[in-house]
Amino acid sequence: MTLIFWVIKVLTTGMGEATSDHFLLDYADPSIVVSVAFLTLIVALAVQIAVRRYIPWLYWATVVLVSVAGTMVADILHYLLDVSFAASTVSFAIALAVIFAAWYGTERTLSIHSITTRRREIFYWLTVMATFALGTSAGDLVADTVGLGFLGAGLLFAVAFAVPGIARRAFGLNATVAFWAAYIITRPLGASFADLFGMPAENGGLDLGLGAVSLVLTTAIVALVGFLSVTQKDSVTA
Repeated sequence: MTLIFWVIKVLTTGMGEATSDHFLLDYADPSIVVSVAFLTLIVALAVQIAVRRYIPWLYWATVVLVSVAGTMVADILHYLLDVSFAASTVSFAIALAVIFAAWYGTERTLSIHSITTRRREIFYWLTVMATFALGTSAGDLVADTVGLGFLGAGLLFAVAFAVPGIARRAFGLNATVAFWAAYIITRPLGASFADLFGMPAENGGLDLGLGAVSLVLTTAIVALVGFLSVTQKDSVTA
């Protein structure tokens, strides 16, 4: 994967966290916000799977929508249904393991570079959605339940994010394993720093505003995806 892929991926995780929290906490009826978010995601996924080729703006728009929806799922479970972060983290980890097992059992590969059929792409997007929900719960678990706070959680996940790459280069860790391990970790990494900058001071943040953080991250994502669309430097196969 190219460096720019990972940069955009981390930005989307932070943007999804800030955007979801901004609308759920500060605006409108949560049921309306959630309904609109998931309807938009369904449409984006349908178009993404139908086009059968990688289009940078469509792919990353879908990732952003998955990020927003994944945050909402984890937050609804905790704040509305009173499911603990530990329980939701374990549940999403099991769901992700089941998806991986079904994907590998059916296709005999988990490599994103082998996604050449609709069935494999469906498995891919199910995996992506599970990683975002898992990452959201895991990030909140470390920051809140464990008590490291947003900064502590962000630093911990930054170190964890580097581990698969180091293991790949130094010890020959399987490339697909390294990719998915890093992919999962990007979610709590980006979300922790988004919360650090956006959340109110009484919640452990710097109180710059969730809306402001979402806008800045969205602008950065649009600029980088625009760069990819023009230069075609991205190596993602979706």
